[in-house]
Amino acid sequence: MAIDLSRISLRPFKLTDVDDFILWAGDDQVTRYLRWETFKSKEEALTFIKDVCIPHPWRQAICIDDRSIGFISMFPGSGDDRCRADMGYAIATKYWGQGITTKAVKMALSQVFKDWPHLVRLQFFVAVENIASQRVLEKAGVHKEGLLRKYTYIKGNIVDLFVYSFLATDSLPTDP
Repeated sequence: MAIDLSRISLRPFKLTDVDDFILWAGDDQVTRYLRWETFKSKEEALTFIKDVCIPHPWRQAICIDDRSIGFISMFPGSGDDRCRADMGYAIATKYWGQGITTKAVKMALSQVFKDWPHLVRLQFFVAVENIASQRVLEKAGVHKEGLLRKYTYIKGNIVDLFVYSFLATDSLPTDP
């Protein structure tokens, strides 16, 4: 059964998200392409929410009916790089392939340039093997710029990444 995408929202994390958070952040499939490790305990997840998610300048829970099913974050540059930010995201496996992440990315794109008016560019780094995330970005109107060969380590392996971008002057695609 397809999810009604009007039920999707973004909001700051709360400590009460911990039970929902551990369901997806404790799944190796969800964290496969993330730089952080899979969470092993509720206590570890609660500490992460309290110390990382809540104080983060732009980390939002992706929610269905206000229940956290994933995250979306902006990592701002500083100094001469303050004109850009990196975006990352993930959602629970049971919601893969339903347009939810694309909807969340579009929502974030429309909001982050309002929240950070100095921002000119958002950039996304996607493992070459992560075809689903590439599709999310393409459907959200994000532009593929190129291949970064042997660019970074993820889970102990050096990987190739595609770089994508979205500029403050770009237009979001309209939903069908």
